[in-house]
Formats: sequence, C-alpha cells, structure tokens
Amino acid sequence: MASFLNVFWDRREELLKLFIEHMEMTSIAVLVSLVIGVVIGIAITKNKTAASIVIGIANLMQSIPSIGLLAFMVPFVGIGQKPAIIMIVIYALLPIVKNTYTGITGIDPKMLEAAKGIGLSKWQRLLKVQLPIALPYIMAGIRISAVTAVGTVTIAAFAGAGGLGWMINLGLNANDPNLVLLGAIPACLLALLVDLLLGKVEKSITPEGLKPADQIVYMPRNKRLWRRGLALVLCAALLIIPTISSIARNIFDKEDCLVIGAQNFTESLILGDIYSELISEKTDIPIEKTYNLNGTMITVAALESGDIDMFTDYTGVLAPNVLKLPMETDTEKVFTDVKTGLKEEFDFEVSAPIGCSNTYVLAVTPEVSEKYNLTKLSQLITQAPNLRLGCTTAFTQREDLLPKMEQDFGIHFRDVVGLEGNIRYQAITSGEVDVTDAYETDALVMKSNLVRLEDDVDFFPPYQAVNVFRADVLKEYPELEGVLSLLDGAISTDEMLNMNYQVDVGGMTTEEVAHNFLVSKGLV
Repeated sequence: MASFLNVFWDRREELLKLFIEHMEMTSIAVLVSLVIGVVIGIAITKNKTAASIVIGIANLMQSIPSIGLLAFMVPFVGIGQKPAIIMIVIYALLPIVKNTYTGITGIDPKMLEAAKGIGLSKWQRLLKVQLPIALPYIMAGIRISAVTAVGTVTIAAFAGAGGLGWMINLGLNANDPNLVLLGAIPACLLALLVDLLLGKVEKSITPEGLKPADQIVYMPRNKRLWRRGLALVLCAALLIIPTISSIARNIFDKEDCLVIGAQNFTESLILGDIYSELISEKTDIPIEKTYNLNGTMITVAALESGDIDMFTDYTGVLAPNVLKLPMETDTEKVFTDVKTGLKEEFDFEVSAPIGCSNTYVLAVTPEVSEKYNLTKLSQLITQAPNLRLGCTTAFTQREDLLPKMEQDFGIHFRDVVGLEGNIRYQAITSGEVDVTDAYETDALVMKSNLVRLEDDVDFFPPYQAVNVFRADVLKEYPELEGVLSLLDGAISTDEMLNMNYQVDVGGMTTEEVAHNFLVSKGLV
C-alpha cells in the first residue's frame, strides 16, 4: 500500500490530466450515443423488420474486439480521440437503441388510443406519453452505456488518445501493478460515480405515477421542479461541460507544432522523449507528443496522414511489415532497402541508425538452460520437441518468425502458447513455459535473469533503431536536420537496455531517463 501511495503522489498531476481526458472522451461518446440511439430507437418502433435488422447490426458491431475496431479506423479517421470516440459510440449504442425500442413498444396500446382520443397529435403522443413512460427503460440503457464507455475508453490510449489506459499500459510494460492500479482504480471509481449520478437523474425525472407504490412520494410542485433542475445540472456536469471543454480546447489551443509519435512500449517512449527534449533544447520548434500508438502499422498510417511527424522504429520491422520485403540478415542491406523503400513508396526519410539494436532473441531460465544444455539457437532446434514455447502472438503469426523457423529448420515445439507481452515473463519464471521470445534490450529479460540464446544460425534479421519522418518535415523545419543527426550512432544497445531497466524495473519515468541520458552525452 505504501508503494502505491508513493507512486500516486509522484504521478498525481499526470493522473489528474489523464482522468480529465478520460472523462471528456466518455462524456462525448455517451452524449453522441444518447442522441443517435434514442432517435434510432424511436424510428424503428414503426417497423419490426427494420428493428430486427438495426438491433442485429448493433449486436454484431458490439461483438467486434475493441482493439481491432480501433486499429481498423485509424487509417480512415487518423489517431487520437476521433477513432476512440467512434469506437466507444459503436459499443454504447446497443443498450440505448434496444431499451428505447423496448420501452416504447411495451406501452399498452389502449393508453395510446386514449391519448389519440383526447386529440393529442403524433408528436404530442410521443413527447407527452411514449417517452415519459419509456423513460425508465431509456435511462437504464444510458446507464449501461455510460458505465461500458468508461471501461472501453481505456482502449483509446492505444490510438494515442490518452486517458487512464495510458497509465495501465505503462504498468503492463513495466510489469508494475502499482501503475496498473493507478489507472484502473480511478476508472472504476469514475464508472461508479457515473452510474450513481445517472441513477439520481433517473429517479428525479421519472414521473411519480410510473414508480412502484412504495416509492411514490408526494411533494410540492416547486420542490419537484427544483429536483428536476438539479438533475439537469448533474447531466450538464456529467456530459455537456466535459464535451464543451474538450471541443473548445481542440479548437482554440491548436497550434502548428512538430508532433513526435511513439509506440506502446517503453523503449519507443524513451526514444520519443529523447528526441522531444533534444529538439526543444536546440530549436524553437513547439513540440507535441502523441504516444502509445499500437504497433508499426498504426504509426506508419499516422505519419502518412500527417497526424504525427516522426517516430522511431526498427529496420527488421519496417522491411517485412511495411515494405513487404523478404527477410535478410545483412545489416547494411536491410538498412539500405528500408531507407530506399520508404522514400520511394511513402516519401519518408530515414535517419542513420541510432546505434542500438533491438533484435529478437529466444530466452530460457537458467534451470532450463542447464537441464537441456541450451546456450545457442542451434541447440534449441534439436531440443524443441521437449520444450513449451510461450511467446507473443506476433511471434507465432509473423511469417519471418516462428512460421519461417518451422519452415527453415523443421522446428516443432511440444506446445506453443500465445501470451501478452509481459505475461510471458510471468509464465516462464513460474515454470508454465520453457522458452519465450524477447528483445535484445528488454529490461524484463535482465530482471527475470533469463539466458538469451545466441543466434548462431543467423536466423533473426537486424533490428537497428532508426528515426522515420516525412520529407516535408525538413522543408518546414530545416533546422531539424542538424539536430536529428546528433543522435546518429549515439545510443549503444547496452545504454538502451539500461535505460529500459531504469523505467521498467527502477520505476523512473521515461522523461527522467531521457533527460539523464542527454545530460550524460552533453547534448542538453
């Protein structure tokens, strides 16, 4: 508990900023879902076939994995809050549409006939009879959608939208439960608060005649109006004010700046902060950070669309995944092919190698290494039938990794399990698996005391770190060229490993580590 409180105090300002971002995205998404969902729910009450189709589509959309839906939208609408809000709206629509439809169609037809008989028009019947009677159902749908939205917004961080999911991702990267809890607990509390406030709103605006007999309370008209006014204030505080705040900030606080992107792992964040601070120190260019992008393809799409201006990646990732080039083990050739290919296909520029390499390695525990005499990849190939591989899903699916290993060497493990990045370290240290994939600069390899197997068969391609940016960035900011070159070959693999260790194990922030490195090199 003490360590959690220390982390909370150290990161309280960052946490407040992320909480506000989380609240804003939730409010915008729920407000949009409310308007669209109620309108659709009313519209489909006139046609059962249309209702079945619309509700069926809403059910189908909600079954799509959220991270997949987010990744699908990025090439079309860019990164940041836009794809995140669209994703949340899609997930939040179903309860509102369904409950609106159920509430209105469940009204006794005799009541509607009576309303028609006293001369109420179609719109009067809707506003004075149908919606008030259906209100408890509609509010129940809104409450479900709002609570769901709070949880779903955590995924938004993987498109650079911020929110409490950012803190959760930092915790997962560092295998630090304190950081995970620092993001998860406020999200849970926000969900409870949203549900509590919407419950109060529902209670205050529901007509007394629709409540159970034991809940009906007589009150003067003035008091009833006061309660409904308070409900409107709560709605404004919960939905409208954060929405207006977000829109106003995006309109009035927008300025031309250099946007530095980074992916959702520690090394990428450190490199992003190194470039950010170095450029800020050496130039007058305003800097904006867009971090936590989920993978190379999303990041490349963001660079191509202009949502970001630069990011760091690895030649061994860019060659097969972006340029679809056959894998090579010649370091210089891979770099040249990446530099030429990105320029020709995307008009991207590629810096000289930064110096560090984050090449894939396979790793085992000291006990497994001793038991099976494993220190090299060639030895693993012969022992594979006796070993369980627990690795990232990417390692099992990418054609240049496990499938190629199976094809080239006929390697077949006793069992292969796909695991989330940091869970695989927990699995191997607890003995659930025998072998895992890792990276040369991965701090958790050092923390877990794993043995990295030497690639004596030259299987893994080179993964030199490089900086990628659009050609027009140098035209807009010509002073960047000299600044960026200061990091050419400046970071060794051991230095990068130590920086990752300071963040993932030592608990330092990426900004602190980046600053200390630049100071040690005399660059700031």
